[in-house]
Amino acid sequence: MSTSTLPTAAEAGPPAGERTAAPRKGRRRGEISPLGRLTSHGILVVASLIALFPVAWLVFLSLGPDKDDYLRPGGIWGKMTLDNYSFVLQNTNFFDWLKSSLIVSLGTTVIGVLVAATTGYAVSRMRFPGYKKFMWVLLVTQMFPVAVLMVPMYQILSDLQLVDTYLGLILVYCSTAVPYCAWLMKGYFDTIPFEIDEAGRVDGLTPFGTFTRLILPLAKPGLAVAAFYSFITAFGEVAFATTFMLDDKKYTLAVGLQSFVSEHDAQRNLMAATAVLIAIPVSAFFYLVQKNLVAGLTAGGTKG
Repeated sequence: MSTSTLPTAAEAGPPAGERTAAPRKGRRRGEISPLGRLTSHGILVVASLIALFPVAWLVFLSLGPDKDDYLRPGGIWGKMTLDNYSFVLQNTNFFDWLKSSLIVSLGTTVIGVLVAATTGYAVSRMRFPGYKKFMWVLLVTQMFPVAVLMVPMYQILSDLQLVDTYLGLILVYCSTAVPYCAWLMKGYFDTIPFEIDEAGRVDGLTPFGTFTRLILPLAKPGLAVAAFYSFITAFGEVAFATTFMLDDKKYTLAVGLQSFVSEHDAQRNLMAATAVLIAIPVSAFFYLVQKNLVAGLTAGGTKG
């Protein structure tokens, strides 16, 4: 005796003449359409070209042999030369300017980041009388223009016999870089859990040992941003360097660039070549800190 089973409605499938509608393929949430992706890429390409155009134009002008080639840039194509770079490197104090700029910039970076990191950590972790007012005082110091600070700073450096010295210029630049970097580092230290400090103290570390061995390694992105800001501030500043450095061999690159401008003339081809050479150390420094730069810029503003 054989038994047969009737198929259930699910197994039998849809009735004859009815077709199942194919599932619609929609975009996931947050997914960009091909047209939107093409548009965003096009906007980024245009923005990149706009950002690169001044740099490319400066390099192009530096290849023109005549100081007035910027008035007729089309004529540079037929007479491009590297003579401007040769003249700057061989017949000016470029390497003395470079040495001065690196000494001042690196000195400002080391001292400024050290002071800013310890200040930011102290305000972030310690509650001493007036710690909030102290940070506001640092912020207020950024409100004074350079022209107001020039005379009192010169008087102070003169009393300390630091005029026309690298140390004097480094201290002046630190007075500008430290307040901003202290705020930056304070905001970054606020994002690091306080439990790490407590764990270090349980292990027998002093507050300074906790800071150097546990907190600083975690704060590398914030330190990278502070170092980059301090370096750029000192490397490209002109007003203080012009006032406090009297020996032409101690000029920084930004001040040395002014030597190509006289009362009645401006050697723009040499200025362009020098500007391109000046950009090389900054680009190298940016390359060294770029891995931590974006993370430090975003993390410092999430808390505190």
